[in-house]
Amino acid sequence: MGDLEVSAAEPAEVAARVGILFQDPASQLVMDRAADDVAFGLENRAWPLEAMRTRVPEALGAVGLGGFGRRPGTRLSGGEQQRLALAGVEAPEPAVLVLDEPTANLDPAGAAALFERLAKLREARRTTIVLVEHRADLAWPLADLVLALDGTGSPIALETPARMLSRHGKRLATEGIWLPGDWSATGTGKGAQPGRADGPVARQAEPGLWGAGAAARSVVVDVRHLRYAYARGAEPAIRDVELEIGAGERAALVGPNGSGKSTLLRLVGGLLRPSAGSVLVGGADPRRLPAPLLSRLVGMVFQDAELGFLADTVGEEIALGLDPARAAGAAGLLERLGMPLESFGERSPYRLSGGEQRRLALATALVRRPRVLLLDEPTFGQDRRGWEALATILDELVEAGTAVLAATHDERFATRVASRRLQMADGWVIADDSALAGGSGAFATADA
Repeated sequence: MGDLEVSAAEPAEVAARVGILFQDPASQLVMDRAADDVAFGLENRAWPLEAMRTRVPEALGAVGLGGFGRRPGTRLSGGEQQRLALAGVEAPEPAVLVLDEPTANLDPAGAAALFERLAKLREARRTTIVLVEHRADLAWPLADLVLALDGTGSPIALETPARMLSRHGKRLATEGIWLPGDWSATGTGKGAQPGRADGPVARQAEPGLWGAGAAARSVVVDVRHLRYAYARGAEPAIRDVELEIGAGERAALVGPNGSGKSTLLRLVGGLLRPSAGSVLVGGADPRRLPAPLLSRLVGMVFQDAELGFLADTVGEEIALGLDPARAAGAAGLLERLGMPLESFGERSPYRLSGGEQRRLALATALVRRPRVLLLDEPTFGQDRRGWEALATILDELVEAGTAVLAATHDERFATRVASRRLQMADGWVIADDSALAGGSGAFATADA
């Protein structure tokens, strides 16, 4: 790196030149308040106080967090934490900026703003950018060079973007790498419209792991006048939401970072106590159910997949609490998700890549065949093969009667998998596109 041999250099020497944004942004937030987190790196580089007072709000504003300086980092949404971590990395103006899936938790507007920011850094030619990213439509126009890796981590080629597509496009598609303009995984093509007979919603799943035949479309999630605030006197994160979801229904929660999607999922899953209103899942308050019964009723995949891991190996994690018959089915499920037990069984869940951790968390929830499946950014870090496998498995699960509620910024996923779209903003459900649900009668409202 320049005149510095990284392998022989002290960590402090490397840190003085390189800023790294990890896949899990929360792992690099170290201070209580957002402004202090951004200032932390500057303090370690002995920036003058007056310079820090100017640079910290500049860095926060550059990532769309202007005015967030006093907010606790732990109270920010996953996407807001990602922006905060990026502000801290970029604030010292490093010579090399290494970004690992920087848009994974960002809403579309945030992702576009991030790449606009990176484009400006590229034009200035003061910072070298090394970017790991699955959003090919955003990343490829920014790149001078593209390095493509196969499933083993071996290089396929290092080329300019145009030459990579012309010389190696077919190989990349075979390896499951997302390419610019690639919509084949949605099953729609660019011209198909959700809800039409030829669109993705009309697609019927083949009988699979869970057997054929959907359960009766009874209401399994019933939310009434739900409100939630993280602290007394704080601004509500959820505001008077009413929601019904039926068995075998698939609903996508969409909306900007901080709109309340993850909080709503946790309330439905019984992980938070409502400030007001009620949540019933299968006719019962999930917070009052014993853990074994709740785990059979509700499956949840967190935005940070590690939060759900309990065992030391992948094999132990997937089999935890299962009877022998379901444990045997778990092996087949992992195989379909590209994580065969022969290769992954003895590996630690905490040493997997971000995408592999997400697939393991999905498998542990799916194999229990819950009545309600709650997914928080389920496609984060997935290549096209993993994405397609997940979509197919969800088809089968829904066909067997499981209701799916997924918070997502992945428009492909929302279009391909969901039959209903719930738009959130500032804690409200502001729109419910139930036309895709085929007249199921389910609804969501938010009273102002």
